[in-house]
Amino acid sequence: MHIASILAEIDQSLGVYFLLFILAIVALVVLMMLSRFIGLWFQAFVSGTPISLFNIIGMSLRKIPPRIILNARITSYKAGLKLITVADLETHYMAGGNIVNVVRAMIAADKANIPLTWRQSTAIDLAGRDLLEAVKTSVNPKVIDCPDKAHGEYITAVAKDGVQLKCRARVTVRTNILQLVGGATEETIIARVGEGIVNAIGAADTHTDVLESPQRISRLVLERGLDAQTAFEILSIDIADISIGENIGNDQLPVLSENLVRVPGCWTIGDLDNCAGGNPCGIASRRTAKGDSRAVHCKHKRGIPREIGHG
Repeated sequence: MHIASILAEIDQSLGVYFLLFILAIVALVVLMMLSRFIGLWFQAFVSGTPISLFNIIGMSLRKIPPRIILNARITSYKAGLKLITVADLETHYMAGGNIVNVVRAMIAADKANIPLTWRQSTAIDLAGRDLLEAVKTSVNPKVIDCPDKAHGEYITAVAKDGVQLKCRARVTVRTNILQLVGGATEETIIARVGEGIVNAIGAADTHTDVLESPQRISRLVLERGLDAQTAFEILSIDIADISIGENIGNDQLPVLSENLVRVPGCWTIGDLDNCAGGNPCGIASRRTAKGDSRAVHCKHKRGIPREIGHG
């Protein structure tokens, strides 16, 4: 009886030890699984931005990487952006946003005294714009080549005297944060500047006027307000290169002459008036494509056939 009771006690002790062993293994496994969450919790705690352990575990269950959220929260908090909460970061991540890029952009904007709220930042980011690059361009303006080298080397335009000019411009712009959502892109700036340069050269009386003062083109183009409804603000337009092309006016003179009736040795092109012989039929007039009156002047005193005079 005494031996049987001892064996029963031993069996009971073994059962208790075995149960404790199983519990220890389970606790060790759970501890290993929670170790990374505990590490993140401790990191947040010592950084002065405490986040509950259950919140960190909940992020993992919601398929949100806790480390990215935690690092973004610590970075923004230490930079002075204390109004950005963990819930804001989680919401933007679940919406498909780039929280790391947004936080870095907001820190850069805050240091540069550029007003930028969390709502604006997330809207710009979700719209597909690179917010950090936009803030950098706002702080450090960039230069756009006009025309884009992929679409041609020069902008060509013709002055009133018929001489073609070829030029290239460099446009200095900075980002307009308020127009970043829905505002036109660089392609629109390039197209508008090119149109403005063509209009400015076309309004010049002679090509030499443009060559003497290229800044006249820049001034006229800037006065047109080409950056309206775009994501950029134009700071300056500089003519980088300008050269003379073809003489379009001279190329058109042979075409004009072919349309006039000519008596050899008896006509010149000038203003419309009466011929020296007083014969009104001695003038053959034409109107060019630009609306200028041209005429053939008879040098004969008399006897010009009427049908030739009316050319």
